[in-house]
Amino acid sequence: MKELTTAYLSHKVQGKLVGEDKKINGIFNILNDSSKGDVVVRHWIDSIGVKMAAMKGVSCVITQDLRGNALNEAKKLNLPLILTKKIEIANFFALQWTLEQFAPQTLRVVVTGTNGKSTTTHMIYCILQEAGYNTYTNTDSESEFNTLIDPMVAKQIAEYPGKIEAIVLEVSEVQGWMNRIMVEHAYLMTCAIKPDIVVLTNVALDHIGLVNSIEEAAHEISGALRAFNGDYAVLNADDPHIRGMENLVPPKKVIFYDSGIMKLNGVHQGDLTLNFSKKSYNNFKVHLRDEGIFQGENLIIPRFEFPFQSQHFIQNIMAAVGASLALKIDPKVIRKAVTSYQPLKRRFSKIRQAPLIIDDFAHNPDGIIATIKSTVELSSGKIYIVCAVRGSRGKSINYANAKALAHALHNINYELILTGSQEVVDEANFVKPEEKNVFIEVLKNEGINYMYFERLDDALKKALNSTQDNDTILLIGAQGMDPASEILDKFLSNKL
Repeated sequence: MKELTTAYLSHKVQGKLVGEDKKINGIFNILNDSSKGDVVVRHWIDSIGVKMAAMKGVSCVITQDLRGNALNEAKKLNLPLILTKKIEIANFFALQWTLEQFAPQTLRVVVTGTNGKSTTTHMIYCILQEAGYNTYTNTDSESEFNTLIDPMVAKQIAEYPGKIEAIVLEVSEVQGWMNRIMVEHAYLMTCAIKPDIVVLTNVALDHIGLVNSIEEAAHEISGALRAFNGDYAVLNADDPHIRGMENLVPPKKVIFYDSGIMKLNGVHQGDLTLNFSKKSYNNFKVHLRDEGIFQGENLIIPRFEFPFQSQHFIQNIMAAVGASLALKIDPKVIRKAVTSYQPLKRRFSKIRQAPLIIDDFAHNPDGIIATIKSTVELSSGKIYIVCAVRGSRGKSINYANAKALAHALHNINYELILTGSQEVVDEANFVKPEEKNVFIEVLKNEGINYMYFERLDDALKKALNSTQDNDTILLIGAQGMDPASEILDKFLSNKL
């Protein structure tokens, strides 16, 4: 690869260099962790950030937004700046360059879609680890490292101990900030990664304001296939939008997985064989039967060994199985890894048995409906739902979430407790009055009874003090519900 200099880098990120052309001998990094010679990529920077970067001896700073006296400070300190109109282009190049430098000969998997990305990614990671590959993944319990807003994935790959043999990357299907969508985010990341396998989970509305229709969300997700030039695309045949993307990939590169949901809903699945002979389709298809998950006629994992029994998580298992088979992992290894799988935090996690307490990162309409449905199947008593309103995400997503919540609560024995979690969230997740109001207005119009607590701890106390041992407490929501399990632990410890 061509020697990396500030002038060359400026050209690659479609930016303007302010300062001298100099050789770069570090990695792409975030400001706080940067060292001498590194390239700092940061959405915005002010004069304080410039002083910090200069003190650390970085090669240059790439930014989209210079604030205050940052430009003059950089000139005074002789710190090269690269000004770009799109920070995602800088992070795209950072990821592409880092993979070529630090992980050039690796198996690579990309997972994207609206729901189930984290669980599917983490399960594939565990299967590859079980198969003996030294594997990197960007998925954690909060899914914070799946964007092109910062260079965290590039940084982590460059700093990874030992030789990386496989990479499984969760890619956010839609990304942006302050109502500015980073157009073709999944496309850009997939171009940078050059995966052998792409997995698509589903299409649903989540990032409302960045995208405003299912069709827009589907287009963004399809970017992973439009950028794909690898071995296999693993597609969810239960989702009509994903199923319809098969024409973006050559027929012999498609692996479908399905659980028969479309058939149960009265939708004929015969068209799935359009690009396959019957024999070829059955060999490639990963599907669910009463006995378990099959590839063609071969039983891969018996149903009684599933780590989850909920429908939407079973789809995640099938996706991971399909990707692993495409990577030619031994089915026995796949079975062992899946049956011993320990889920990520807040993925339908059971944190107490009596009363049963379930914690799930259900934060969009499809996730809310699926999680409540799965909870009803497990519960023998009343269900106390503690739901965190999404903060600083706008009225539209809260309207949609409230509608989904109301739909899921009809005809079940429930008590609904809402919270703004105001004592535990930061400014980026603070519930605004209009977000709270639209959520509550929907519930009122739908005839749903509820209680509202500004503080998360008050909402959790109410739920705990109301339940009997045969009841269930379900915790749902995004960042506002993240600290709930730790708060509950303190309450329960004091009760013992």
